[in-house]
Amino acid sequence: MPRRSMRRLLVALVTLLTAATLHAQSRNVTSPRIYVFDGGVLASETARYRLTDADVEEVPLSVASYLIVHPRGVLMWDAGAVADRERSGDVGFEQRLLRRDAQERFVKLAPTLTSQLAAAGYAPSDVTYLALSHYHWDHTADANLFANAEWLVAKAERDKMFAADPPGGTRPETYSALRNSSRTTVITAAEHDVFGDGTVVIRQAAGHTEGHAVLYVKLANTGGVVLSGDLYHYPAERTLGRLPTFEVSEAQTKAARDELEGFLTRTGAALWIQHDLVAHRKLKKAPEYYD
Repeated sequence: MPRRSMRRLLVALVTLLTAATLHAQSRNVTSPRIYVFDGGVLASETARYRLTDADVEEVPLSVASYLIVHPRGVLMWDAGAVADRERSGDVGFEQRLLRRDAQERFVKLAPTLTSQLAAAGYAPSDVTYLALSHYHWDHTADANLFANAEWLVAKAERDKMFAADPPGGTRPETYSALRNSSRTTVITAAEHDVFGDGTVVIRQAAGHTEGHAVLYVKLANTGGVVLSGDLYHYPAERTLGRLPTFEVSEAQTKAARDELEGFLTRTGAALWIQHDLVAHRKLKKAPEYYD
C-alpha cells in the first residue's frame, strides 16, 4: 500500500477509535455533567442594556449552549444563534442575520453545533430533552435539530412562539419543527425537575420574555451552577442594577433577579452569565466538561 494511502487509513482509524472512546465514556456517567458549547461572538450595543462601554470589560457578547448529561438522559439547553445549515462561511466569518422584525444582527462564527456535540460523543438524535431559556433568535438557531427530543417549555413561551404574529426578536423558521411535536411537556410550575432527583431543575424567571427560564444544575465536584439565559447579559447589569431596554416586563425581570439572587445565596450556586464573553472564554469547552 502506498505510504500516503497508509497515512490516510491510519488517520481514519484513529478518528474512529477516538469517536468510539468518547461515545463510550459519555454514556458511562454516574452524576450530571455539563458540556459547554461555543456559539460564536455577537456584536452588541451597551446602550440597549442601559450601560456604557466603560461599564463593561468587553462589548461583544458570547453565544453559548450547553449539553447536560445525566444518568437518566441528556438535556440540550439553548441552541445557538446561527443554524449549522445556514452558515455562509467558516469559523471567524461574520454572519449577517435578520430577525423577524427585520433588524439585522452580526455573529462571528464558532465551530458548528453538531461538530461540538460530536466532540463530546453525541449526535442530535442522542438528546432526550430540549429546553430553551427563551424564544429570542440567538438561543433557538438549531432547535429544529432536536425535534425528536422531548421539548420542555412554559405555556406562555410556547404560545408567543407560535402566535399569528410572533415577537420581533424571534426567527420562527429556526424552531418551526417543534410546532407539532407530540413530545412536548408544557411547564406550568415555578420549577421543573427534569430528571426527578433535584440535580437539573428549570426555574421560571419571566420578564425578559413571557416564559423566560434559567437552569440549575447540581454537580458533584463543581457544585451548583445556574445558567442565566438572558436574565443578565453583562455582569455590570448585576452590579449596577441595570435592566435592558427591551424587556417584556421590567417588573417581572427585577422580581426574577431578586428571587435568583436569594437562591444563589441559599444554595451557594455559581451564576454563569451565558452572554458574558469574558467569563465564557475561560470555561472549558467540549470535549472537556464540568461534573
